[in-house]
Amino acid sequence: MVEKTGDTNQSNLLGEIEVAPEVVEIIAGIAANEVGGVYAMQGKFSKRMKNVFGKTNHKKGVHLNTEEDGLKLDIYCYFKFGVNVPEVAKTIQQRVREQVLHMTEITLAEVNIHIADIVPEKTTIQELFELDTEEDDE
Repeated sequence: MVEKTGDTNQSNLLGEIEVAPEVVEIIAGIAANEVGGVYAMQGKFSKRMKNVFGKTNHKKGVHLNTEEDGLKLDIYCYFKFGVNVPEVAKTIQQRVREQVLHMTEITLAEVNIHIADIVPEKTTIQELFELDTEEDDE
């Protein structure tokens, strides 16, 4: 988990506004998942089962890190087969930066996209569960 830093805190005449790191991850996850060409975000099997039964974890596959030069996001996702990978990745980066800035007034130092796999068109739910299930603790 990322410690709260001055980068996620803002002061004004009325008091202080603090944005939890999880909020930034959720915003980024939703923004990335809405980009055309993204099949799904990477997550653990148990989290995928929750998705099948209607409970969505929007921050899965998104990890926020605090570095000396600012906040860095790592996004892990599956792409649909046949998409232009660099174009979709750049679109994710742009959309995530815009949404995080618009909603929190936080500027991200980096948005790194990690393509975990390319998913063929006729992939079943069971085959999706068999994709890489390894992810850092959440």
